[in-house]
Amino acid sequence: MAGISLPRVAQDQFDAGPQLPPGTPLEPGDLVFFGGGPDDVTHVGLVVSPGVMVDAPYTGADVREDSFPTTIGAPFGSDVVVGFTRPAS
Repeated sequence: MAGISLPRVAQDQFDAGPQLPPGTPLEPGDLVFFGGGPDDVTHVGLVVSPGVMVDAPYTGADVREDSFPTTIGAPFGSDVVVGFTRPAS
């Protein structure tokens, strides 16, 4: 509905970019990516405010707001924050 097309898989969404440089202030609609590194992205969340995302943590879980670290490389569960993108139309 927002006129933005995204691939289905988290790795492909990360690769589609555009990636935000470290330290860029996050805005609602940005995407935050988690995994083992830039070539091992396994999860994505939708930023609603700096440090807060909409998250579907795993199949069958309720979609919820969740906090996350805003520094690339910071641990998040068994993963790390891989990076951020700001999809455009």
